[in-house]
Amino acid sequence: MALDAGAGDEKPGALRLQQAAARLGAYRWTERRLFELTGAWAAAPGVPDGARIFLFEASARHAWHAELWEARLPVLAGVDREGLTRPVGAAVEPLLVSLAPGAFDGDGETAGRRFLVGLARVVLPLLLLSYRRFGQRLVPVADGPAIRAVTLVVRDLEEELAEAEAAVDALVSGAEAVQEAAEWTRALGVPVRGGEAGDDLLPWSEGDLTW
Repeated sequence: MALDAGAGDEKPGALRLQQAAARLGAYRWTERRLFELTGAWAAAPGVPDGARIFLFEASARHAWHAELWEARLPVLAGVDREGLTRPVGAAVEPLLVSLAPGAFDGDGETAGRRFLVGLARVVLPLLLLSYRRFGQRLVPVADGPAIRAVTLVVRDLEEELAEAEAAVDALVSGAEAVQEAAEWTRALGVPVRGGEAGDDLLPWSEGDLTW
C-alpha cells in the first residue's frame, strides 16, 4: 500500500496507508460479527444437524479471519487500532443485526432457514466481492502479507459459500419455499450503488477510496 506519496506519484489504484488501515479494520469488524453470528446460529434451536455442523466450522473460520486482519492493522501515530475496527457504509451493520437469532418471527426452523438464505445469497457473495476488489488494490512489492491473507480468506469464503448454498438447497424445495426464499432475500433490502446487483458489502465512497 502506498504511503503519503502525491497523487501523481502513486500507482493507479494503490491504497494509501490510512485508506488500507480503515478497510482492514472494517474487515476485522465484519469477520468478528460473522464469527458471533454463525456461532449463535450453530447453537440455536430448529437448525438442522447438517447446517449446524457447517455453522460451527464457519464460525471458527471467521474468528481466524478476524485475527488475520488484526495482525495486519498498521500502527499509526494517534490512531487506536480498536478504533479502526468499526462498521462502515450504510448496509453491513443493519444487515447483520437483521440476521441475528431473535430478530425473526416464527418457529426455529423457519428462522434458521431464513438466516441461511441471507448468508448464502446476500452476505457471503457481497463480502467475497469486497475482498476481491480489495485484492485488486494491493501492490505486490509492498503488500505481500495482505495479499497472502486476502488470498486465504477468499478461498475460505468460496468454500463457505458453496457449503451455504448446499445447505439452502437442502432446506428450500418446492415452489412455495423457493418463492418465500426469494421474497426474503429481497426484503433484506441491501442498498446497491448505481442500481447494480451484487455491490460491495463495504462500498468505496464515490470519487475516493475511503468511506
